[in-house]
Amino acid sequence: QATLVESGGGLVQAGASLRLSCAASGLTFTLYTVGWFRQAPGQEREFVARVDWSGLNKYYADSLEDRFTISRDNSKNTAYLQMNNLKPEDTAVYYCAAVLRGSEGLGGWRIPEKYRYWGQGTQVTVSS
Repeated sequence: QATLVESGGGLVQAGASLRLSCAASGLTFTLYTVGWFRQAPGQEREFVARVDWSGLNKYYADSLEDRFTISRDNSKNTAYLQMNNLKPEDTAVYYCAAVLRGSEGLGGWRIPEKYRYWGQGTQVTVSS
């Protein structure tokens, strides 16, 4: 049974940083692309960032690339999302997800429905 577990969320003030972790188990981690998504109350789940199996190829939502960094450590079966200069509009539940590499299609890594495995989410709240 594949499982993804996020951690590292919390309540912070605007301008602070957080690092989210996504620990994977029950799957061969290097076979999977990992994505981060977020969902604010009343809004659809939106793409944040994605890293391929090697950790070398990364994509970000256009508005987040200057503040967020995605990475992974395959030796620890863990992916990360470093978030700097947080803003109140970053408040959301953050989810990590995994999709078998090569199966998401061209640009499919932006689409939540393409991902097979999901974590339970971690709340990030940024106060002004």
